Amino acid sequence: MFSARHDLASLALLPGRDVVALAAAGFNTIAEVLDHLPKRYEDRRRFDAFPNLPTGDPVCLRGRVIDAAPKFFGSGRSFFEAVVMNEAGGVFGSGKITCRWFNMPFLHKLLAAGLEVSVFGRVKDSNGRLIMDHPEFEILREDDGEDSSIHMDRLVPIYRNIPGIAQRRLRDIMHLMLHQVDPDTLALGYNVEPASSRFESLKAGHFPESLEQAHAARRRFALEEFFALQLNVVWRRLRYGEHAGRVLGRSTTYLKQFYENLPFDLTGAQKRSIKEILADMRTARPMNRLLQGDVGSGKTFVAMATMLLAVGSGCQAALMAPTQILAEQHYLTFRRWLEPLGIRVSLRTGNRDEGDHLETGEDPQIIIGTHALLYDSVTFNDLGLVVIDEQHRFGVAQRAALIRQGVMPDVLVMTATPIPRTLTMTLYGDLDVSLLDEKPPGRGKIITGLRIAPKQTAVTKFVKDQLSQGRQAYLVYPLVEESEQVKTESATEAFQKWSKRLGSYQVGLIHGKLRPEEKEEVMRRFREGEIAVLVATTVIEVGVDVPNASVMIIHHAERFGLAQLHQLRGRIGRGGHKSYCILLTDGKNPEALEKLKVLEGTADGFEIAEADLRLRGPGSVLGTVQSGLSNLRFVDFLADTALLREARSLAEQVLTEDPLLAGDYKDLRKCIQESEAVQDLPTTA
Repeated sequence: MFSARHDLASLALLPGRDVVALAAAGFNTIAEVLDHLPKRYEDRRRFDAFPNLPTGDPVCLRGRVIDAAPKFFGSGRSFFEAVVMNEAGGVFGSGKITCRWFNMPFLHKLLAAGLEVSVFGRVKDSNGRLIMDHPEFEILREDDGEDSSIHMDRLVPIYRNIPGIAQRRLRDIMHLMLHQVDPDTLALGYNVEPASSRFESLKAGHFPESLEQAHAARRRFALEEFFALQLNVVWRRLRYGEHAGRVLGRSTTYLKQFYENLPFDLTGAQKRSIKEILADMRTARPMNRLLQGDVGSGKTFVAMATMLLAVGSGCQAALMAPTQILAEQHYLTFRRWLEPLGIRVSLRTGNRDEGDHLETGEDPQIIIGTHALLYDSVTFNDLGLVVIDEQHRFGVAQRAALIRQGVMPDVLVMTATPIPRTLTMTLYGDLDVSLLDEKPPGRGKIITGLRIAPKQTAVTKFVKDQLSQGRQAYLVYPLVEESEQVKTESATEAFQKWSKRLGSYQVGLIHGKLRPEEKEEVMRRFREGEIAVLVATTVIEVGVDVPNASVMIIHHAERFGLAQLHQLRGRIGRGGHKSYCILLTDGKNPEALEKLKVLEGTADGFEIAEADLRLRGPGSVLGTVQSGLSNLRFVDFLADTALLREARSLAEQVLTEDPLLAGDYKDLRKCIQESEAVQDLPTTA
């Protein structure tokens, strides 16, 4: 028996070529290899029936290759095509599927007529043929060896690819190691459970007898992973609380003047959030708070009130936004409301340095900007409060760089992307959370409609009708320019067509490839009503506030994520007019239609976020790199509230009993020290 910690290279357990391939993929010990659990399972006790129509979900088919050859199309480009036919007949039908792989010319060495294969993927219709593009596949054959049962007539594990090792060989390796490893060496240092129990879970995870057993095993390893994640989160929270911060918010003079000048009352949620923030600022512990609210819930006014509390204490406040459009929108809003109070507000973006400080020579009290705030040319006199808007759009190092420009500043991070409760617990468990769950009164009602392949004349007539009533409109497209790979109309193409369709109405174009000064000029003209219709990409997703714009038509809506569509929709309904968000799609994708119907049926961002989590999973919803989940293996369990709470409870228990985590689990401290999130901690004086 071998220890799980044994280095593969030191064992005569595997051929050298396998050891080299595993090492190149980052696997050096038996334990590391066994922790590479399957991504899914194929039930090779029975396969799916060959479909007669496209499928929304992936299917697993077994059949024989009757034709396989490279195919060529324009400019000498090629793809490999194999036609797979079912020979079983009966309940499995007698159809055939054409499988295609692009940019994989080596497949002609693997696939040939006569081979029996399993293929896994979604089936679509292409000019009357049923097609699988880039399916996973495996060549099936009878085995003479004693381990043949692990490949057929059972639930068969399918692993994420390891270059140089085929699926079949990887299964053999896992089976061998499970029979050679000493179970007692698989224990983890924090002793959540006995080693024998972990070993049984590993066996069930790799070669389960049922899908229920596989799910239970994966859930157990998800708990292990989330436990380590929560150790990090709880440790960060405890460490942050150890720092001595500064006491702000004693003076509320500016805040009271701000309230008195408002022509409307703040919502109950806004008032509650400001009270929570004020309580934080008045303690010696640095504030570390997340302000989470749906589109149009009034985060900007809460941020404004927070910054007035900091300014009233004699220090500066900075707000960093991810785009120039959003930073400029904030600057205009802040000047409108705060200049009557005598507050000096400045703007700093890549190409603009603007504000009263340029004329008076005095330091600005509130500095609003983009990543430009991180440059050496921006100096802060006494930065006491950092506000980061749409914080998930910034890298951890960028957020930390701004925080370090102050001495133990209070930190408020904001997001307009509703995050399901379980993900908030995971990603922001070290933060205090304020929730804006009300919308200010006086907002216009938004009617959302889904339209499948409508006539262009009908769309144009609707836009003209709205324009004739004095309204303005956004026409959103997923691409800036025409693409050979994606047959979708681009914003640039559409701009020319809409300019002709709308005649005397002025049409503008904005996208991310324009220079900053060009985008600024287009937005100025749209805000001031010179432009009636703005053809745009998702560059307008955040930071655009034009109350008179009450129409948004999103073309090829199936190409956008639910959260992104909800953010886009939030650009309208900001005035008192009834607004319309029209989602246009070709209707060919059943999954896309399900997604769009969610948006049509509700305006509740948190309900939409939960649906997005259910439909696409946390990795797609959040974006793994920015969310800090880039190495998380069990993202599908992030919606399991009970599991996350158990992980949190275990983490708190372990840190209470042993803050230094002595023992075998020494890697935790290194993990914590190297964690990206720790860079968010403020620096001491």
